Amino acid sequence: MARIIFVEHNGTRHEVEAANGTTVMEAAVNNMVPGIDADCGGACACATCHVYVDDVWLEKTGSIDSMEESMLDFASDMKPNSRLSCQISVSDELDGLVVTMPRTQG
Repeated sequence: MARIIFVEHNGTRHEVEAANGTTVMEAAVNNMVPGIDADCGGACACATCHVYVDDVWLEKTGSIDSMEESMLDFASDMKPNSRLSCQISVSDELDGLVVTMPRTQG
């Protein structure tokens, strides 16, 4: 299990527990975190689970593959630390992960 901290664009924080092997998106949806719509259900076919990964966690969340990069082109307010939360797998190593939702989500 890992503790994931979601921060809404207005600063509201949601701290949830996520099972290893699930995704950050699933943790948000399962805990009704606002701002993560996950319209495609985690198939990397939309950008409604777009988050900004806190800089200290970027390396631990892994690299972006070409499919995720293509989908991020559809995300509003993309930044260098943008990720699709459906593409970040939860592990013990991500305990304490902080992600922030863009203003356009939520």
